[in-house]
Amino acid sequence: MGIFKNKSIIVTGGALGIGAAASEAFAFEEGNVTIMDINDEAGRKIEKKILEKGGNVQYISADAGIGSGCKKIVEKAVSSYGGVDIVFNNVGIQPPDSYLDAVDLPEEVWDRILDVNLKSRFLMAKYSIPYMRERGGGVLIHTASVQGLQSMGGVSAYAATKGGDLSLVRQLSLDFAKDNIRVVAINPGAIDTPMVRNAILGTGGDLELELEKTAEAHPI
Repeated sequence: MGIFKNKSIIVTGGALGIGAAASEAFAFEEGNVTIMDINDEAGRKIEKKILEKGGNVQYISADAGIGSGCKKIVEKAVSSYGGVDIVFNNVGIQPPDSYLDAVDLPEEVWDRILDVNLKSRFLMAKYSIPYMRERGGGVLIHTASVQGLQSMGGVSAYAATKGGDLSLVRQLSLDFAKDNIRVVAINPGAIDTPMVRNAILGTGGDLELELEKTAEAHPI
């Protein structure tokens, strides 16, 4: 029996990278997975892959940065799988054109990064926790980042979201421990994902050279 058998699991940003790998892992351990993303091509591709291997999954196109998108994804998970047990708050963006200091960063870029990377965590908690209470508990897992602890140049918005996410995890943990709801964060370093590759290319870097340097800076 899979360790997530009969569990209803939402993965935000679940179409690519860490999210896609997590969606597969949850499904192959017999979880009922709801993937949230706005990349329909990638979402349908990972959905098909999981279904062909016998997993239970549904891909739902929704914007994690707005309340209606988060509410929609929770309601789809509840209607399809009877509730919500686990939310993997993985969605995150770091657009190539956002690698600017606070003076040069456009306000609308700041707002979009904050909405997707941080506000989505609040929204997913807001809409999923009532259903977790009905199940007697649950788990919220947040993909934060080493940049929430120690940053680099030109990522003021992204770093702010990751630092904020870690603080939010601590707060949610305190507020909902009484409901048997655990809230945890992981802080990955740089990982070879489409987001990282796009960032390297968008900032004018040599892809292979930068990936090699990144691997050296983040040894296993």
